[in-house]
Amino acid sequence: MTLQRRQFQAILGMLGLVLCGSSVRMARGATSRNSPDSFMLPPNGWVPNNAHLPVLHYRNGFPTHGSDPASGMEALFTANGWPPRWRWGVYDFHHYHSTAHEVLGIATGSAQLRLGGPDARLVTVRAGDVVVLPAGTGHKNEGSSDDFLVVGAYPPDQDFDLQRGPIPPAAITIMNRLPFPPTDPVQGRDGALPRLWRTG
Repeated sequence: MTLQRRQFQAILGMLGLVLCGSSVRMARGATSRNSPDSFMLPPNGWVPNNAHLPVLHYRNGFPTHGSDPASGMEALFTANGWPPRWRWGVYDFHHYHSTAHEVLGIATGSAQLRLGGPDARLVTVRAGDVVVLPAGTGHKNEGSSDDFLVVGAYPPDQDFDLQRGPIPPAAITIMNRLPFPPTDPVQGRDGALPRLWRTG
């Protein structure tokens, strides 16, 4: 039997949906037993960090086997209420976002990320890791592999700015009151974020 082109495309489309859904289910299963590293970062010069919310680092938070782990991450973040906005890397200079919380999903490669501003915490991230940065958290790429690829995601209706210097106290007050979804971007409603970010 010969398939018509339209039938063939429909089958491919359905296969893509099945594989995408499978990736989301596999990721949820893989992360349901893993608790993230959680740590606070104090203010550091012009980098405010966040006085109320900890950084969350899921190690091996997402299974990266397959030809397109970035698409699987995007599907997972979308399903958990943190819409993905870009695929790229991390800037090689210190910066932070005062108007949005940020999720960094490491799709491929590895990097050394400086979190919290100059001389602050150095974190190694690898494919499959997911890092959740509360608004105000300084971050910088201190060195990465050639295949380093990140999926960036944010809460709905939060547009991120790019800060490389101090902001007024009033802006910090607004930053510390930013809302966030009631779900963890990796584990969903029963994940660690709703528990660890309750004081936000």
